[in-house]
Amino acid sequence: MRLDGQRESQNVEDRRSDGSGGLGGGFRPAGMGGGRGIPLKGGSLVTIAVIVGIGWLVFGINPIQMLAMVTGGGGGGYTQDTSYQQAPSSKSAQTGAGVNDAGKIFVSKVLGSTEDVWTDIFKSAGATYQPTPLVLFSGMTRSACGQASAASGPFYCPLDKKVYIDLAFYDELKRRFGAPGDMAQAYVIAHEVGHHVQDLQGILPKFNQMRQNMSKADANALSVKVELQADCYAGIWANRTDQKGMVEAGDIDEALNAATQIGDDAIQKRTQGVVVPESFTHGTSAQRSAWFKRGYQTGDVAQCNTFQGQI
Repeated sequence: MRLDGQRESQNVEDRRSDGSGGLGGGFRPAGMGGGRGIPLKGGSLVTIAVIVGIGWLVFGINPIQMLAMVTGGGGGGYTQDTSYQQAPSSKSAQTGAGVNDAGKIFVSKVLGSTEDVWTDIFKSAGATYQPTPLVLFSGMTRSACGQASAASGPFYCPLDKKVYIDLAFYDELKRRFGAPGDMAQAYVIAHEVGHHVQDLQGILPKFNQMRQNMSKADANALSVKVELQADCYAGIWANRTDQKGMVEAGDIDEALNAATQIGDDAIQKRTQGVVVPESFTHGTSAQRSAWFKRGYQTGDVAQCNTFQGQI
């Protein structure tokens, strides 16, 4: 990616030197709704907020359980399956807060590019985009959705409207999942910001209400649609950054490869040797790459409606 001319976002919160994993100044959980929707060509934007990004099969966090916790729909708190633990990384960022190391600069510029893209899209729809802060942490930290660790992977928490990421994850993305490259890393951030865009629509309470009357399989199927829309939104980000000359040859292939490598079917084959479709929560490799490609090729938010009238 060409990021030389991209501004750095001022919404990066660096907690990597915070050994306590605390929030420093405390926090207020954000409200779940009341956001202003983005009108679509031919209809309303159907969107849903979600907490996690890459997937509970990889990082042990079930989005349905977490949504139950944050919206009062049951469950006692942040649920994590310790069957997966992220391996320690020799490149795990341990620099102090406020240090502009290469990893932080990269994340800040990518986040800045998402802010520019979504500000323009919201403005064209007569709305105002409210950027999401991004929290860098190392090892462990707290979010309004519960305690986060390196094993949880990147995720978005709608209660504080923040994206969380331990930069050691990028080593895992390259080494364990076979998805190297700066565009693959940027795709992860764009996907999580996509969840923030969904959150700004205020549709999460409706999803939470619906899932309470669903079977686990049906709730998982709806979760897949949430994730695929975030992939499509990441594709829209890629489209707009490409128009600005920031995308280089091979970048889109890197992003598509990342989407493919973290499909539910690919992960299940890798981790358990058998594919169980009814347990999918994020979509197959083919679905994830296809929805990213749709967003990239069209650049049109209206093309990212994965729900087809279900909500």
